[in-house]
Amino acid sequence: MSIKIDRNFDDLAAKFARKVYGGLKGEIRLAVIWRDLLAAVPQLVDGSSLRVLDIGGGLGQFTSRTAMLGHQVTYNDLSTEMLSQAQAEADKNKIKNEITWHHGPYQRLEDKLEDRFDLLLCHAMAEWLANPEQLIDRLKPLLADEGILSLTFYNQHSLVYRNLIRGNFKVLDNQFTAHAGSLTPATPLDPALVEKWIVDAGLQVRSNTGIRVFHDYVTTERGGHSDAKSVIEMELKYSLLQPYKAMGRYIHLLISR
Repeated sequence: MSIKIDRNFDDLAAKFARKVYGGLKGEIRLAVIWRDLLAAVPQLVDGSSLRVLDIGGGLGQFTSRTAMLGHQVTYNDLSTEMLSQAQAEADKNKIKNEITWHHGPYQRLEDKLEDRFDLLLCHAMAEWLANPEQLIDRLKPLLADEGILSLTFYNQHSLVYRNLIRGNFKVLDNQFTAHAGSLTPATPLDPALVEKWIVDAGLQVRSNTGIRVFHDYVTTERGGHSDAKSVIEMELKYSLLQPYKAMGRYIHLLISR
């Protein structure tokens, strides 16, 4: 019996950069998350200096963006390759030395960090963990009293719906197993279960939006699909509305004490 471990992206970093952030998928993700963050944390752009922690920071887009706005930013990732690319992004923006860099399992961060954080970013990491049910409890001690946790995760309902649309019925008859080299996460998460973890940890969900509520379901592009700006505008609009936001490939929660 194999022992489950957290997924290290060393072998997927280049593919992730190309397949997600090399195109519209990544643009939509960044646009929705940033829109949500600005609505909940206006101090991001009012000249304040927030303590920001980017856990599973990946390619470092939010690490660099928040550091460039003058915030005190700390980055962590399990992947050496992701860390290297995030540092290259920061170096390109001439802010590499203004960011505190950590490499290793997120579970060890609490022992390394003295601060609690005003904004804690944890995007698209939960679904790659061996024990995602432990994540919220482990993040809570890092969150300041008035802090906000920005959490995104891969939506189990979207995985089912996409396979229904594509006629992959046999996939749904068996327990889902992701291919080793795939960017499809190994552990799609039920939003109701994630919200239970949050409530059980004594935290509350302040907002709930969907990321890529229609883009990933399109099999034949037509009309406005050919205009990236229009696609992003529609994604931003319907990411806020039920029932569409519930079908987002990812769910974005903003969480507080």
